[in-house]
Amino acid sequence: MLDVDRPEMAEECGVFGIYGAGEDVSRIAFFGLFSLQHRGQESAGIAASDGTRVRMHRDAGLVTQIFHEEALAALKGHAAIGHTRYSTTGSSILRDVQPTLCDCDFGPVALAHNGDLINSEQLRQEMIAAGVEFETTSDSEVMLKLITTSGKCTIEDAIISAMKRIRGAYSVVALTPDKLIAFRDPFGIRPLSIGHLNGSMYVVASETCAFNTIGADFVREVEPGEIVTIDHNGLTERQAVPLEGRALCVFEYVYFARPDSRMYNQSMHEVRRRMGHELAREHPAPGAHIVFPLPNTGTPAAIGLAEASRIPYAEAVIKNHYIHRTFIQPNQRMRELGVKMKLSPLKESLAGRRVVMVDDSIVRGTTIGPTIKMIRDAGAVEVHVRVASPPVKHPCFYGIDTANQDELIASKLNVEQIRQYIGADSLGFLSLAGLIRAVGVKKNKLCCACLDGKYPIEVSKQAKLSKFVFEQPVA
Repeated sequence: MLDVDRPEMAEECGVFGIYGAGEDVSRIAFFGLFSLQHRGQESAGIAASDGTRVRMHRDAGLVTQIFHEEALAALKGHAAIGHTRYSTTGSSILRDVQPTLCDCDFGPVALAHNGDLINSEQLRQEMIAAGVEFETTSDSEVMLKLITTSGKCTIEDAIISAMKRIRGAYSVVALTPDKLIAFRDPFGIRPLSIGHLNGSMYVVASETCAFNTIGADFVREVEPGEIVTIDHNGLTERQAVPLEGRALCVFEYVYFARPDSRMYNQSMHEVRRRMGHELAREHPAPGAHIVFPLPNTGTPAAIGLAEASRIPYAEAVIKNHYIHRTFIQPNQRMRELGVKMKLSPLKESLAGRRVVMVDDSIVRGTTIGPTIKMIRDAGAVEVHVRVASPPVKHPCFYGIDTANQDELIASKLNVEQIRQYIGADSLGFLSLAGLIRAVGVKKNKLCCACLDGKYPIEVSKQAKLSKFVFEQPVA
């Protein structure tokens, strides 16, 4: 079956954690997860600790569908972690919904993970051979079992031991009966930040937009390779493994992060506006009547392109925000109907116009063609496409669902061939140099592997290419 509602580049996951005695931590975690919903819409969960027990509620669906008053009331405690999921390793089934929970010598330990481990298959097989049992098909459980079977005396030492063995991208929040712990891979590929709430509570989240929602103040980012412990003594920090570099995923700026988030002290909205400025310089569209975005991720770049090119910005496509993933038969007619479920053209803006349509990226190229046809059917006489990122030519092994290079249209076709395939009158991708200028961060602090093939963490030829690598009967 074809998922016509699947994003061109699927979101990763969102993690959130809070420690605050005497506070309604589960409800605050709920609002934090709600702010991170864009990072994963398949499932969500919250685990809360009262000092003795760790209780958990999780399910498939959106945050607002899963957590009702009764569920939140049952999650009593002084600390909580939460997760919104888009599966990258493991299935979209209940047993793989996070947080993942395990009882061990440290008591119950819950863990929520954003990213992907590139050596999880090897580690899992080693542990199975040593008698360790697994209940899920997620690489997050591999990480959790490394921690809980380490034999170390403290949870921090157990996490450090695990960090020395795992390779890949991971931003993690973990919960024990008395501690909230956050840690990040030594390249910092996935984001993770610390905030302060009401003068006494610490919070941790994938994005700073979660702090805005709950009224927390941004403190700093968790450093690559760092482990941060939050308990009744406050916050303590430790460099768990050596810093190997800085390689924050550049697609956080292009697509993943919400426009009101900040990373490397850069506003996502302003970065995306600057991408539009660069696009206007690199790929002008003289004679166009209007510029409009594919909502919503193309909006800031479209605003920037309109500003720099002096072409009027217009609203020309309306997005239905209440449509979720829809699986239908993969014929062209059904694909077009699937697009129309999500997007509706404004004929008044399009009829008789030469238009510039701005999108954040073209990855698989499966939905933009039907979208262009829809724009033409609404009366546009020319459709010029501008893309606020370079062509995605290489797979990602660090937590984005593009681990199969055969799915990437730019790995098989050049720009002119893509233009013909999607049916645009012209097509312009932002250059990598233009993207880096817009981001305002040096390229050596970013992971651009999906664009230039330069992977900060070496990926062996034997590395898994499928998120279903562990799909087999589970003991």
